[in-house]
Amino acid sequence: MLQESPRTMGFHRFTVLLFVVALLLGGCGLLPEQKDETRDWSAERLWSEAQSNFNEGSYENAIKYLEKLDARYPYGRYAMQTKLNLAYAYYKSEEPESALETLDRFIQLYPTSSAIAYAYYLRGIVNFTSTLGFIARFVPTDASQRDPGAAADAYNDFMEVIRRFPDTEYAKDSRKRVIYLRNNLAKGEVHVAEYYMERGAYLAAARRAGYVVQNYQRTPAVTEALAIMVDAYTRLGMTELADDAQRVLTLNLERGNLVPESVDDDEESWLEKTWKYLELDEG
Repeated sequence: MLQESPRTMGFHRFTVLLFVVALLLGGCGLLPEQKDETRDWSAERLWSEAQSNFNEGSYENAIKYLEKLDARYPYGRYAMQTKLNLAYAYYKSEEPESALETLDRFIQLYPTSSAIAYAYYLRGIVNFTSTLGFIARFVPTDASQRDPGAAADAYNDFMEVIRRFPDTEYAKDSRKRVIYLRNNLAKGEVHVAEYYMERGAYLAAARRAGYVVQNYQRTPAVTEALAIMVDAYTRLGMTELADDAQRVLTLNLERGNLVPESVDDDEESWLEKTWKYLELDEG
């Protein structure tokens, strides 16, 4: 009897190994596919399961059923509420982008819905929460030094609620949040102006501070902005503008209103003159 050489035996073992691997890989395709238990569910059953999880605070499970309901029955009896609940569940599950996308779809599809005020309000809440960030929820930080993008979006959302739905329950809370956001947006601009001052970019600092005075009247940041304008103009040798800014700062501090001085309708205020002089409305 002929004996196989070690080389031939090794080749046969390798061939058998390849055959076994092929069978295993092929066997994976023979396994039964995982069946979607909800495949034959009615809209009513999907809604019931979604609501049960939603009410219990199991938002991840609620999302699973709501997404299926929204995909399979986009225009059914539960369509409107499904989108609102789905947006809220996304928000609670810390998926702000999905929440905003769902709310935008709702607003586009149902602009005259009785729930449209809530949709704008919830969009504001999602953006408002995004301005805080994960770390800021546990570690106190200065909100005015964060990215103003989401804060500006939240501000616009809440203002939309106030303008269009002033008598709704959402408008009252929106007003409080607008004040908070407005103050932080104004202070954020002051931080930028201070940054320019530290680097000797006095004209840029004056432009930024002037923007605060022009656009964020009646916010605490106006005081700091006017002070920056006084300092910036002084360093630039613009003594007349520095004196004007100082006069307005002193006047408004005495009155406690923190707004630019009022003038006759046919006369420009010092700030308007400054705005034009520095072309603060450009670029």
